[in-house]
Amino acid sequence: MDVLLLPHPTTPPRSIVSVACTLRRLGTALDLRYTIAGAPGALLLPSPAPPAQTDGLWKTTCLELFVADADGGYREFNFAPSRQWAAYGFSARREGMAPLALPVPPPIRLTQQGDTTVLSVHLPGIGTGPLRLGITAVIEETDGTKSYWALRHGGDAPDFHDPDCFVAQLPPAD
Repeated sequence: MDVLLLPHPTTPPRSIVSVACTLRRLGTALDLRYTIAGAPGALLLPSPAPPAQTDGLWKTTCLELFVADADGGYREFNFAPSRQWAAYGFSARREGMAPLALPVPPPIRLTQQGDTTVLSVHLPGIGTGPLRLGITAVIEETDGTKSYWALRHGGDAPDFHDPDCFVAQLPPAD
């Protein structure tokens, strides 16, 4: 599945042209490939760090995935170009937040070529049932501009936790 994210109208980018994501299901895992295109050197990338679960990644460039659960809860995954990541479970919209343990840390790979930056992630343990997803990104530019990207925005301000943003549908695994 290939999707194109849209910036929230109240937070337009200055030099970033597009943010897209390609998802591929592999049994209980997902392969995600986020592609950011913009003026060369415009994207602010955090310094490389050891791969580790880290809070607060959304404060700068961060690629995200929200997975709705059948009971009204959802899971949030954050992936930073630094190779750090975070995973949380919520019982309802912005309620009951708790860190999630993953079977293995998700490997994150960053590549750059010209005006394109690609962040690839292998996310294990998602499950085999049908999925309703929110695919989002916080993009910070070197001049301090921040834009908030999603498949769909539900309100006057960016809110990736809005269930109306969880619009991507993946069928059950084969």
